[in-house]
Amino acid sequence: MKAFVTSLDNLPLLVKIILALPCLDVVWSIYRIVAALDSKNMVGLIIAVILLFIPITWVFDIFMVVLRGGVWKYTA
Repeated sequence: MKAFVTSLDNLPLLVKIILALPCLDVVWSIYRIVAALDSKNMVGLIIAVILLFIPITWVFDIFMVVLRGGVWKYTA
């Protein structure tokens, strides 16, 4: 799981923005779930699952990728 998280973290900025577009944003939702499972973060896992079902999350993801270079994920 750590390899999946690391590989998405190391993608070029343009690819990260493309993956944040509406139909492809599920990749970032899976990324949040895998990152939470990898760090054994139960609160992050619950937040990631809830964000999976919110359809407007892609706007927030594009905003965060442009500003920070990666999507938001809960870290304790």
